[in-house]
Amino acid sequence: MNKRIIIVFVVWLGVITTSFSQLKKETKIEGKSKPNVIIVITDDQGYGDLGSTGNPIVKTPNIDAFYEESIRLTDFHVAPTCAPSRSGLMTGRYANRVGVWHTIGGVSILRENEITMAQIFQDNGYDTAMFGKWHLGDTYPARPQDKGFKYTLIHGGGGVGQTPDYWGNDYFDDTYFENGIPKTFEGYCTDIWFDEAIKFIEKSKDAPFFCYISLNAPHLPFNVPESYYNQYKDADIPEFQKIFYGMITNVDDNFAKLQKTLKDLKIKDNTILIFMTDNGTASGYMDVDGKMYGFNAGMKGIKNSEYEGGHRVPFFISYPDGNISGGKDVETLTAHLDVLPTLATLCDIEMPELSIDGSDISTLLLDEDATLNRDYLITDSQRVQAPIKWRKSAVMSNKMRLVNGEELYDIAIDPGQTNDLSSQNPEQVKKMRGYYEEWWSSVSSEFNQFPVIVVGSDNQNPIEITCHDGHVHDSTIPWNQNFIREALKNPIGGEYTIDFEQDGKYKIEISRWPFESGLAINESIVGRPATISTDPISDGKVMNFKSGGVEIGGWKQEKDVLQDAESIAFTGNFTKGKTNLKAWFTNTDNVDWGAFYLRITRE
Repeated sequence: MNKRIIIVFVVWLGVITTSFSQLKKETKIEGKSKPNVIIVITDDQGYGDLGSTGNPIVKTPNIDAFYEESIRLTDFHVAPTCAPSRSGLMTGRYANRVGVWHTIGGVSILRENEITMAQIFQDNGYDTAMFGKWHLGDTYPARPQDKGFKYTLIHGGGGVGQTPDYWGNDYFDDTYFENGIPKTFEGYCTDIWFDEAIKFIEKSKDAPFFCYISLNAPHLPFNVPESYYNQYKDADIPEFQKIFYGMITNVDDNFAKLQKTLKDLKIKDNTILIFMTDNGTASGYMDVDGKMYGFNAGMKGIKNSEYEGGHRVPFFISYPDGNISGGKDVETLTAHLDVLPTLATLCDIEMPELSIDGSDISTLLLDEDATLNRDYLITDSQRVQAPIKWRKSAVMSNKMRLVNGEELYDIAIDPGQTNDLSSQNPEQVKKMRGYYEEWWSSVSSEFNQFPVIVVGSDNQNPIEITCHDGHVHDSTIPWNQNFIREALKNPIGGEYTIDFEQDGKYKIEISRWPFESGLAINESIVGRPATISTDPISDGKVMNFKSGGVEIGGWKQEKDVLQDAESIAFTGNFTKGKTNLKAWFTNTDNVDWGAFYLRITRE
């Protein structure tokens, strides 16, 4: 009897063990069958800033080769500036809907309830990481590590050397934030983003991964290793454009390293690789003393423009195992909003219940005869505190563009948008205006609710806030470190929308200089002159501040600036909840300036 029990138990255990092993095997097979995803997005590089799209000067042989083997979306659109584009890419939702309609001023922060692409991939078993430019919030709960990225290596703000970035960063041998902790790296910024991304890919090659390589180049300041400048030193273009093109060629060399890694690891065919940019060119097409330099593919407008050149950008995608390759064009109107739902289909991942503005365009990538059932897309450039109806807007159908609600262009026959057809097509204008009216009603419902900065959370305590995120209506904010050095007026009216997560005692510190600088409030510093391939760094101005203050809701304190003090500290007890914060210094002429840096600690 006991032997029978033992035999039955052994058989039963064997069945369970076999089933568990089979389950592990099936899970592993399923996991490996899901494609990896890599998105490479550059900053301020327009449609015409590649050799493959017609630029006769810029050297991009590796991206050009990728162009030849990928599917190209030739009528692909983003927002006309960087943070709004990235918010749409990450969420599949219009920037105006998710709280990101500017690049500064507290409205480049992704709303706390928005779900990102990284969160969706992570929830579906993907390893997630990002490198470079986030530009959707430097404070909890909007940081990339709060939004689904398991590993993050980023600079602060919208670019290296901007106000929220680590003090003194200049593209070379900088300090970046690794999972929120400052860490110093040797080398040029773009090289570092790619090198560290490659390390992540090598580590994660046996499981599906999502890798977001979001570059700050070729955004100004114009800093590049001199060897890249030298490739253009004899070209008949302005000096800044030589550096701009050098930065793009450096990206191209790094793109080649990335592709070689995928090939060496034998994961190239099972990887969805995307190359795209975030808005129209900033410096690749420019009027200098009455002469045009650069190439814009025949389009009107550059970065920040509602015209085609402001928001039509390159988008190349390859996924050999998914039959997405071969060097083909898709001419249907598409957008950054489409990337998330399309990747969800290609990767066979489960999407949460979300209201997505983009469309799944996977059929366009797989079937040259496929069509897309969508009437219109909208893009605009607000760059104000409160969005303004029709401001710098474009309503787009497959070939028609309604600009600012008034001008109508047929892109098929007039890509340069020189012939306004609105008076000849009043019904078309009326129809497109009607669509915009419905869209505006939909996206504007939360315009009065700014994204919040959560203080007192265990997820980020202490928390550092900069004037980059102060709500100022005329947007005259010192948003980069040269402006900080020059003491560009930071308006006293600048407020921060904060939310105390917990009741408690808090210390609020204000400073003229970033806390990591170690500089006294009234200290000056020496800058650095320009070199052949780098922009200058300004001298640091003495402000002669005599006092400072903080106001939170109805609570207010002021104190004198002590000799050689690096900051002023205030303490108070606060209850949980949302409120506004102001902080300022007063100089010896009794003029108030908004504080440039703040640190809040729940004690």
